[in-house]
Amino acid sequence: MLKDFRIGQTVRGRVTGIQPYGAFVQLDRETQGLIHISECRSAFIQHVGDELVVGQELKVVILDIDYYSQKISLSRRAVIDGSRNVVKPTEESGRSKYHHYWTSPHMSIGFMTIAGNKSQMVNEALRRLK
Repeated sequence: MLKDFRIGQTVRGRVTGIQPYGAFVQLDRETQGLIHISECRSAFIQHVGDELVVGQELKVVILDIDYYSQKISLSRRAVIDGSRNVVKPTEESGRSKYHHYWTSPHMSIGFMTIAGNKSQMVNEALRRLK
């Protein structure tokens, strides 16, 4: 269940499927997450199957939990690189909205994932145009 997990948590899982865009990982009996191809490792990989195989057990970090769409985003790269995920969650109309800041001894990158209310974003854009 999604409520059993938290963003930034390191968990163990088993790869259950590989697609061109990423790999599906079973976290528990009911919960599955996705490692996007860009989160498999720091170096570029052409195919997810070059890095992961079905049945492989691995550790992953939970990047995002979208309760609205019932999806979990995972990262293997964070475990391999030894990065630390510092998250500042906020919620808006039942959808997740998180700021992720990746830090490691060698780099610091900040980015934000937004899954907010589309009508509010449109209204904000229209207000700026006035």
